[in-house]
Amino acid sequence: MAAPVIARSSALFVTEVTAGPHRWILDEPREAGGTDLGPTPYDMLAAALAGCTAMTLHFYARREKLQLAEVAVRVTHDRQHAKDCADCTTTGGFIHRMRVDISLSGPLSAEEASHLLTVAGRCPVARTLTSEIRVEHALVSSVE
Repeated sequence: MAAPVIARSSALFVTEVTAGPHRWILDEPREAGGTDLGPTPYDMLAAALAGCTAMTLHFYARREKLQLAEVAVRVTHDRQHAKDCADCTTTGGFIHRMRVDISLSGPLSAEEASHLLTVAGRCPVARTLTSEIRVEHALVSSVE
């Protein structure tokens, strides 16, 4: 099991997060009632997907000796009512959509670039987000 990520909050939205030696703040924008001291939880989810995609592409390109100079990944997130989605199997609640736009730099052929687009979907975070996920909540005396 991976090392835990711990979040602590004593304010409405401002949340201090630690992951090993790393620390950051999550918050909501002012228009949502937050103080905008940090990214939103959905921003962090998008960042995880974008970062994992870029890392996966560089790893694969290095292994296959492709001349990939730089990867830029933009992830946008929105949602729609499931009832408004013609090709979705979920019928209630919302369908969350994450669009991953990828820009590749380097002397890559069209075939290499196309194959890298396929490889992008293999990043572990993308696989997690597209598989069944179970979230289990437990009440404990303390979190350390």
